Amino acid sequence: MDLLKRPRRLRTGAAMRRLVRETSIGVDDLIYPVFIVEGKGIRNEIPSMPGIYQLSIDNFLAELDEVQGYGIPGVLLFGVPDVKDEAGSGAYDSNGLVQRALRAARPKFPGLLLMADVCLCEYTSHGHCGLIQDGRVLNDVSVDLIARAAVSYAEAGADIIAPSDMMDGRIGVVRRELDQRGFSDIVIMAYSAKYASSFYGPFRDAARSKPAFGDRKTYQMDYANRNEALREVKLDIEEGADLVMVKPALAYLDVIHEVSSRFQVPVAAYNVSGEYAMIKAAAQNGWLDERGAVLEAVTAIKRAGAKIIITYFAKQIAGWLQMKCEG
Repeated sequence: MDLLKRPRRLRTGAAMRRLVRETSIGVDDLIYPVFIVEGKGIRNEIPSMPGIYQLSIDNFLAELDEVQGYGIPGVLLFGVPDVKDEAGSGAYDSNGLVQRALRAARPKFPGLLLMADVCLCEYTSHGHCGLIQDGRVLNDVSVDLIARAAVSYAEAGADIIAPSDMMDGRIGVVRRELDQRGFSDIVIMAYSAKYASSFYGPFRDAARSKPAFGDRKTYQMDYANRNEALREVKLDIEEGADLVMVKPALAYLDVIHEVSSRFQVPVAAYNVSGEYAMIKAAAQNGWLDERGAVLEAVTAIKRAGAKIIITYFAKQIAGWLQMKCEG
């Protein structure tokens, strides 16, 4: 055996492994998603997402105290209204749920990044991300409403607008509308490569947004495609996206890597509800170590090239990192 070829020398102990580690997770990598509901004093645990809650605005503010205490840079807001309609009007109502949450949070948490997911699916009675005609999801008229929602969130205090609908051309329209209304400094984080995935099930429970008919495969991407994702990302950057996202994360690490290698903008990855639920369920059954599995998963996401990791594990990860620092 050639004694000069001993890669194991760099694995001999924990301190050595830390010294040469190529990829590290820090609290600054994390964004925490939050579900907002009507009412007061509401904190409903989502059965398919243990440890994640639907929160009324008062409890949302308490949650932000905790998030800020962990040093997590920001949160991504989703509204879950009681009343929905065909046009998803709650998304762009100036007195809508997310708008009120933003106005309540902005003065209390000036240093926290407030990101607003922009879509119609949580607000439509049919659960689709745009207006429906003859069973089809319309593109251009839906984009106009999505842009209206984006402006209303910016007016309410959002720092980052995150269109997640996957309608063609929506980033350009949102950028134009924001600029024309004096919000040229507002960042757009585009859900650029959002796949039609089986891993969204728990989210649809949380947001009450399961489609009433059909599926979302005519606008979300086919999971078999990688080059299509690169085209989508390129278009969104050309239209004015400041950040781009790949969603889900773990089944699309190759896409995250390709996007981060080819484009000079920060890449976000969404560690989605189904990915969260799988680890939680396995850990609760004693089938794997939760902390180890979570840290391995998010490290893989970052290793693939993601700069921003949106994850329901954000508070847990931040807590583990604090314990490590204190230890």
